[in-house]
Amino acid sequence: MRKLVFCVLGFVAVSCGRTDYLADPPNRLSTYRLFEGYGATQVPVRGVVPYDVNSELFSDYSEKRRFIRLPGKQPAAYDPEQTFDMPVGTIIAKTFSYPRDMRDPSLGERLIETRLLIHGPEGWGGLTYVWDFKQTDAFLEVAGHSVVASWLDQSGNVMVNDYHIPNTNQCKQCHTLDGRMTPIGIRARHLNRSFPYPEGEENQIAHWTRKGLLDGAPSSEQAPRLADYDDETSGSLDERARAWLEMNCAHCHTEGAPAWNTGLDLMASVTDSSLFGVYKSPTAAGRGTGGHRYDIVPGNPDASIILYRITSLEPDVAMPELGRTLVHEEGVNLVYRWIKRM
Repeated sequence: MRKLVFCVLGFVAVSCGRTDYLADPPNRLSTYRLFEGYGATQVPVRGVVPYDVNSELFSDYSEKRRFIRLPGKQPAAYDPEQTFDMPVGTIIAKTFSYPRDMRDPSLGERLIETRLLIHGPEGWGGLTYVWDFKQTDAFLEVAGHSVVASWLDQSGNVMVNDYHIPNTNQCKQCHTLDGRMTPIGIRARHLNRSFPYPEGEENQIAHWTRKGLLDGAPSSEQAPRLADYDDETSGSLDERARAWLEMNCAHCHTEGAPAWNTGLDLMASVTDSSLFGVYKSPTAAGRGTGGHRYDIVPGNPDASIILYRITSLEPDVAMPELGRTLVHEEGVNLVYRWIKRM
């Protein structure tokens, strides 16, 4: 993981105290004063904390940087299962980019977009900022559109895809729980990992607690932790496949989420196999089933609806519905092996 270096000198901008960004969003990302200069270096100013998650949503092989700014000295409140309770004025930022060559980070990258989740007086809301061609600043994008992204992969192959930038309303499709917009990644099981801070590597939950950013957290050993699906040492095949399904599918398929009417719960903590798809019939027939009867058929991934949908690029079939125009080959292979071994 690329080490992030952020400034220990600097200032907390006056704009940090604003809570009306959702009602009157700035046109430029630089207005938020999250990063040094115009932000193209992604060096956070003092008071903006970089973080990472154990497993992440696949987004067409783009790389991501994550940051959070809590207002003043108000900490987030720890919760062992749900999203931490963060004060009004909190800003969560995630920047998507592509390296020019995945084999050589020194060749630079192209920043595509920075998405913000902002906790306003009426609740959470999302805004998207698209980086200009010169990479000097990012500008508010409400309607959404696609941009052509290209890079060299780890094998030196030229990769090209139409990267989709969501419109404002599409933010809600992944970030809604119990009818309210909510962040996903700020949960104990996602944050319980080490991070390379300038002063040294430290567990994120311990670091946030020590810095006064988090209240009520146990030790990292007592907090839940999701496996890293991309790291064989982080968990069993079952744990890593379940982690992939949680991060790529459970934002819709869990209790209280938009697709809960299907009865499918893909949170990694679910222990009832019928709830996460084993011999579970879909609630609605159609092209999305591929003619298969069950979401998961143990020992037979090719007869499983879940595998059919995560390998598809067809509209109304492909899952997840948003955020990808490519198949995550590594994730598909992981889920395939998991079902095959059942």
